[in-house]
Parts: sequence; structure tokens; C-alpha cells
Amino acid sequence: MSTGSNRLERRGAQRFEAHQPLAVHFDGRTVPGFVQDLSGRGIFFYAETALPQGAVVELTFTMPSEITLAENMLVRCRGRVLRASAAQAGHSQAGQRNGIAVQLDSYEYLPSGEPIAHFVRVSAASAAGTTPTPAPR
Repeated sequence: MSTGSNRLERRGAQRFEAHQPLAVHFDGRTVPGFVQDLSGRGIFFYAETALPQGAVVELTFTMPSEITLAENMLVRCRGRVLRASAAQAGHSQAGQRNGIAVQLDSYEYLPSGEPIAHFVRVSAASAAGTTPTPAPR
């Protein structure tokens, strides 16, 4: 029995293409990535790092107006890696690019005008419920 054409759609929210850079904060380091598509509840992006399924990550990027229903806004999101796939052999350019799907658990709006690279990993205190602040320059 073939299930390819009768595949069940499991997404709970509409996805929007959003080809833009993002910063991935994981395991005490920050690596660049590139958004493929996103919704208010999830994101799929490419990065030159491998992330294990279940890993908790923070992502900093611009949330488009289609999702905020206002203007484009810089956000920092916390989420959990649902799946990750390595780049196919022979198709990497500057480095191996991995496709990563993350379920977004929470997010905060950040001040506009700050480049994404200036934001660093949120402290452990913010995970406990206190309000995180951007790192000093």
C-alpha cells in the first residue's frame, strides 16, 4: 500500500517562506544559519552545524509581518529540535549544511536596530522565568 500521495499534513499553523539569516545559540556558542520557512509555532532552517534531536536551542532572527500581524520584528526564540538531516554528499558548498526543524516554545521581542550577531546566549536565569536582557557590547 502506497502512502506517498496520501501523506497526512501534521502542521498546526500556516508556514511562510522567509529566506533570511538567523543566529543559532547552542551549547555555549553561536553559529549562523539561514531560515527556509517558519510559522508562529515552528521553523525550518539550514546551518553549518549538527544539532541532535531534542536539543534546546535559541534562535535570533526577524519575525516577518505575516506572522506578527504588525511589522517585522527582531525576536529571540527558545525551542526544541524535532529533526535534523545532514546535507547530501557532494552538495555542500562552504561547509556541510544541515536542515533543522525546531518547535518554538517561547519567544521575546528584541529592540530594533541591533544586529543579530550582537545577541548571545540567554543566561540560565532567564530559563527559570526571569526576564533576559541583551548582552552588553
